[in-house]
Amino acid sequence: MNKDELLERLTKDILAYVMHGTFSERELARSIKPEQLDERFEEYELLLDLHFILQDDVVEFVRELPERLRSIRTETRTTSRTRRGTVDGRINWSGTIKKRYAEHPRDSSIFVCDNRSENYDIPENVVLKKLISVVHRAVRESEEYLRRDYDWVSETWRGNEDLIDELQRIVERNVHVRRIREPDVYEPTERMLTTAAHSRQEVYRNAASLLRARRRLFRGEADEIHRLLEETAITPDDENTLFELYVLFRFVATLEDLRETQPQFRTMATDRQEVAKFDGEKEIVLYHDNSARDRNLSFVAVPDDKKGVHSRSDKVQLVAQEIASNYFGTDYRNQTGRPDVIVLEIISETDDEHEYLITEVKNSTNEETIRRGIKETLEYLAFLRVNEEFVFGREDSTVFGSGWNGMLIVQDLDEDTASIGEQSGREIAILQASELEEELETILREIV
Repeated sequence: MNKDELLERLTKDILAYVMHGTFSERELARSIKPEQLDERFEEYELLLDLHFILQDDVVEFVRELPERLRSIRTETRTTSRTRRGTVDGRINWSGTIKKRYAEHPRDSSIFVCDNRSENYDIPENVVLKKLISVVHRAVRESEEYLRRDYDWVSETWRGNEDLIDELQRIVERNVHVRRIREPDVYEPTERMLTTAAHSRQEVYRNAASLLRARRRLFRGEADEIHRLLEETAITPDDENTLFELYVLFRFVATLEDLRETQPQFRTMATDRQEVAKFDGEKEIVLYHDNSARDRNLSFVAVPDDKKGVHSRSDKVQLVAQEIASNYFGTDYRNQTGRPDVIVLEIISETDDEHEYLITEVKNSTNEETIRRGIKETLEYLAFLRVNEEFVFGREDSTVFGSGWNGMLIVQDLDEDTASIGEQSGREIAILQASELEEELETILREIV
């Protein structure tokens, strides 16, 4: 499955789940957020705004803004005021005579005075002020990263280090910008945007165009979602995350078909990586990118001492762990890595019976990478514990489960490989990306 096919499929999944408000936007943001960014950018809207201000069109708009603000449009507004005994502005004699005749007969000290002033609060300027505010807020939140030497800012804000300071000066000191009122929550309206879009001045046309593009991004329109994923929220070469998300949504969609019901999607918390839960006689919980700590699941690699016999390598690992724990006063455990997807099924709460499917995802066709993925998947199965007790290897089961408890998903290979049927009886199953749509259901039926 090439990148274009992956993006097309994932765009549809995000439109189906995230944009309909069922799947957590926070989980999506957390998945595509670069590692350098802190937890603030797990807020979906903030991550979108960071993506927005890194666009060339936005950077160019800010670069040209100081010059363009010199020709900002205003309207002349005339305000009439009634004065007694003084004149403040130009005397409106017609208004003065009417005022004296109607309200103050025979009082020659009454004058109606006109004062002319510039009105900055025209629709075009409200549009402009809104865009400046959006960009300024996003830059302020992201400033510490925009000033660093990351590849994803080197050609934008980093390429003009004074651009951030220039924007700050515009917001704080530019007399024209300060005189424009702050837009209301619902502004700019579509009519305001249309007025700005048809302005003779380029600064207003650009402002309207950029705000509309931002709205499309926040509405989750297909083209904007596709573009966001194509650039992977700043890190264009990281296809691994996109592949993992594709696999995650395939799990959700397949489980929906099997259970003929929609899951409950959960908001992600720091130590609670539950993505979705399917209720029923058999409860199924789907986790992503972490073990289910709230379910007391762990992957602790400790030598099995049931028979009191260890290999030399086991003894080195065990003694080294004990010495380090004693020296530092810390209970060290040798943890395995974390599988990318865990499906947990609770068959019966009363009988306390559980079943698991552990899935590792490798966005690769490299033979060594796939071999490493096989080893890692087997490790997850062998060291999977619930409440400090091994899940597999007790009673009549092997340490790897039934053969349907572990799965490795890889990219499409050119050469012929064993089918799911031909893999029957092995400790884990291996699926390629193009096989996921049809074969995932076959594997899930064995444990659901």
